[in-house]
Amino acid sequence: MRFSLKNWLRQRRAPWTKVFYTSFRRWRADKMEPTRMTFTHLGAGSVVFDMGGFEGNWAAAIHERYGADVHVFEPHPAFAAQIRARFKGNTAITPYDFGLGSAAATLTLSDDGDASSSFKEAKNAVLGRIEPVSEFFQSHDIPRIALMKINIEGGEYDLLPALINAGIMPRIEVLQIQFHLYAEEDIARRNAIRAQLEQTHTCDWNYDFVWEQWSLKV
Repeated sequence: MRFSLKNWLRQRRAPWTKVFYTSFRRWRADKMEPTRMTFTHLGAGSVVFDMGGFEGNWAAAIHERYGADVHVFEPHPAFAAQIRARFKGNTAITPYDFGLGSAAATLTLSDDGDASSSFKEAKNAVLGRIEPVSEFFQSHDIPRIALMKINIEGGEYDLLPALINAGIMPRIEVLQIQFHLYAEEDIARRNAIRAQLEQTHTCDWNYDFVWEQWSLKV
């Protein structure tokens, strides 16, 4: 992200967005991107969930680096089709053309590349599918998830409580989450979810509304 006049004006008009811009500057200054891709506990056969697969680049990198088995969730139909074609024949990477949430739903998604979201207005839009967390784990025997990456453009405010309420959190060793700041009330929503995460996980590092990582308590 470049700090343009547009971003400066946004901060002037909506002072509550300052937390994101401050964190993003810190993220860049601390050169955190390599850290976000470094995991000492992953290896061949580790189960990884990629929530928000986009073009599959993150899933590919994690599989190539660690040999992990990656489950990629992407509700945007065009991106889901690209992921399925990209990993055809690779039995270690399993694509799903839906996302997970608290209940079955059909989303109207903005067609905006890696920022496509149901929380943005857009002239061009597509429909995406959400399946309930509880039903997915009832039909898939996955007792342990070594890593779950969540970057779903606002959907985290539905997904994370659903995972907590379904009792899935104790199965997840490491969580990497990108919370999104679309409205001032998202600050309180994030704080409430983080308070719940503290019951099962410890925060390893945190850059507000950029990226944060949580590890399961021993």
